[in-house]
Order: sequence, then structure tokens, then C-alpha cells
Amino acid sequence: MRKVIIHLSFYVLLAIVAGVLIGIYDPATAVKFEPIAKWFINIIKAFTFPIIFLTVCLGIASMGDLKKVGRIGLRSLVYFEIVSTISLAIGVVVALWLEPGKINKEGLQMQDPSKYTKASHFDLLGIIAQNTNLQVLLAAIILGFALNYFPKREKYIHSLGRITHYVFIGLKYVMYLAPIAAFGGMSFAIGKYGLKTLIPLGKLMGTMYLTMILFIFVILGLILKYYKLSIFKLLAHIKEELLIVFGTSSSEPAMPSLMNKLEKMGCSKSVVGLVVPTGYSFNLDGTSIYLSMAVIFIAQLYNVPLSGAEIVTTILILMLTSKGAAGVTGSGFIVLASTLASLQKIPIEGLAFLLGVDKFMSEARAITNIIGNSVATVVIAKMEGETIHHLQNE
Repeated sequence: MRKVIIHLSFYVLLAIVAGVLIGIYDPATAVKFEPIAKWFINIIKAFTFPIIFLTVCLGIASMGDLKKVGRIGLRSLVYFEIVSTISLAIGVVVALWLEPGKINKEGLQMQDPSKYTKASHFDLLGIIAQNTNLQVLLAAIILGFALNYFPKREKYIHSLGRITHYVFIGLKYVMYLAPIAAFGGMSFAIGKYGLKTLIPLGKLMGTMYLTMILFIFVILGLILKYYKLSIFKLLAHIKEELLIVFGTSSSEPAMPSLMNKLEKMGCSKSVVGLVVPTGYSFNLDGTSIYLSMAVIFIAQLYNVPLSGAEIVTTILILMLTSKGAAGVTGSGFIVLASTLASLQKIPIEGLAFLLGVDKFMSEARAITNIIGNSVATVVIAKMEGETIHHLQNE
């Protein structure tokens, strides 16, 4: 019981219930709590530039280590990018198909539509020229590649790593304010738009869980089946690690024991030592599904149509911004804020609607992430000709 009470999700749930009740019984008061949610989002936005710059730059700079290991590193990166792109695309496709964010034909009304609809047609170069988020992202990519050729490269990477660590510590403390923000966002939403706003949030949660289940058993299952291995047997072998992830809402605590399990299955120490830690930054399948689905969800919530070019650009932006940051509590909001700001079409205030349910989707994201990295390690090991024990299809 004590573990439940000290868990942040418990207080988020209490805040949601309180917000809903105030929204129902005193709508006039409830709408006055909107500044609380906006205040929290503004704090999150303040972390956007440093986190996107540091994590993308650090991730690309660290790729220099992968070049040294040659074939395994190249295979790992190619696998990560292919599967991550598939997971992002699946999130978009399922959200467009099931439309979890649709309330009615009008959707929620933007307070200032001109803020987000600056162009009558989609202009990628124009967006980059006018958008600070994308400029920071491009600067991080350029510097990250340049660092690979710096003398004493490891010194700079170490310094970047320490700065990133402290920035994430700051973000961790900010996330303790999530219950207050969830209360403000939920009370405002119910007070202004009524109980009907709970329907799309429930649909989003159901859609995301369904999508992740299908991704694990269909996409990852078929990948393993190609190598005559069973996804069910893999899950049985790492069930203790999955329970750790479920209890902590993070895949990080399970990494040491997961690496040990994979070595016992037959994956070599060199493959495990490279693929698992790198996958925690470059191969976050569950987070990718959530991020792409959340962007489409908010667009549907405000009835903002997205062209094919804008959807493709969204996926490309998420492919870059999600690297490294997504494994840390609260960083999903950083990535979403950056992506929405980069598109300049979808209200960033839509994040307030996700505050209430984000914590209850974190377990699914983390579990999908760790299963995806387990599959990646096994696949790379099979590519290297290694024999994987106890996972063969009978």
C-alpha cells in the first residue's frame, strides 16, 4: 500500500478525479485553473532547446564509437532506424484510422488560430527558416557529426553527457509538479468542454495499448519468426524484467539483468554490450508509437487537417528529436512540444489534455521499448551467426 501512495501516478490520478469533479459541479471555477496547466507547459517548453540540442548532438557524436566496431554497429543502426520508422508510421496510421481525438466536426476551438496557421500551403524550407526549434535541431546534428572528427572527442562527449545529466535532473524535479498540472488541465477541459473530452482521452489510451500489443506480436513477432524464433518464448524468458519495468514505468532499471539474460540465451557479450545500451537511445519503439499518435491525436482534437507532406515531416522530425530524450521521465512532453512548435500548425496547448493520462501510458511505452531492444539484440546476434538457445519455434 505504501508503494502505491508514494508513486507519482497515484497523485496524478487523485488530481484527475478532483479536476473532473470540479469541472462537472462548478464549471465557472474550473475554467479559471487553465493558467496552472499553461504554466507547467511553459516550464516544459523552457527545457525544449537544451534537451533537444544536447541529446541529439550527444547521440550523433557517440556514433563514432559504433564506427569502431564496424559491422555490428552498422547493422544495429540500420535495424534501429528501420524499426523505429515503422513504429512511428504505425502510430500515425492507426491514429488516422481510429481517430481517437475526434470529438465532433468542429473539434475544440483554438483561442488564436493565426498563431498556428501562418502559411496557406506547406513550405518546409520556410518552416526551417522561421522556426527556432528546427534551427536548434539542425545545429545539434551538424555539431554532433563534427565532434566525431575533433581531437580528444571523448572529452567533449563526457562534458556533454554531464550537462545532459544535470538538465534531466532538473526535468525530473519539474515532473513532480505533474499532479498540479493535471488538475489544472483536466478541470479546465471538463469545465469548458464538458465530460465529452474524457471520451477522446479514453480512446487514445485504448488505441495506444492496442497498437503496442499489435506491434509486439505482429511486427516484432514476424521479425523473430523470420529467424525461426518465437516472440512468446522470448517474453517468457524476460518476464522478470518486464515486471520491473511495469513497476517502475521505466526500462532503465531492468537493463543490467536484461543484458545478463540475453547473454545466457546465446547472444555474445560484444553484441549485447553494443546493441542494448545503444538501443535505449536509438530504438524506443513504444515511445515512437506514442509520440506519433499523440501528434495526430492533438491535431484531431482541434480539427486541424494535416497534409501528406506535413505527416511525413512529422515522422522525420520525431525520428531525430526522439533519440536519447525519450527514455527519461517527462522528456516525451519535450519531444511533443518541439514537434508541435516545428510544424507551426497544431496548438502546443493541446499538451494539457495529455497531462492527465500520460502517466498511465508510460508503462506500456517502457514495456514495448524493452521488448523491442530484446528483439533487436537477438536479431543482430542471429545476423552474426550466433545460436540463440530456447527461443526456436517448434
